[in-house]
Amino acid sequence: MKPRAHVVRAFSLIEAIIAIVILSVAIPAMFWAVRDAAERRVEPVMLNRARWLAAEKIEDVLADRANSGRGYGYVVAENYPEESPVAGFAGFSRQVTIVERGPDLVGPGTGYKVVTVRVNYSGARGAARTFELAAVVTDS
Repeated sequence: MKPRAHVVRAFSLIEAIIAIVILSVAIPAMFWAVRDAAERRVEPVMLNRARWLAAEKIEDVLADRANSGRGYGYVVAENYPEESPVAGFAGFSRQVTIVERGPDLVGPGTGYKVVTVRVNYSGARGAARTFELAAVVTDS
């Protein structure tokens, strides 16, 4: 009986080159996909923060209107200065515009104020983004 020859199994040079080529094509694509996914996750978070900042300022205006010491006459743009940046939120700025309108909310008149809060911020890829939220405040 002949003893079996011990066969050493290993990668050949061709297999190693094929593995390197496959990895060199796949790894950059995987990194690109991970980076793109991370950027896409940031956009909804930034939009949510902008929406929250706009709603917060609208609530301030509505609270001033309901306050017996301030009331409808206090709701003017001069009492709500531009915030750039918004305290605690670097990269976000906020402006309030208040326009007095008539009952149809389009033409001139009195008794109704359209309060618009505009929040500006930079998106994940640096593009300028804007979110606007509006509310109507009445005199009565």
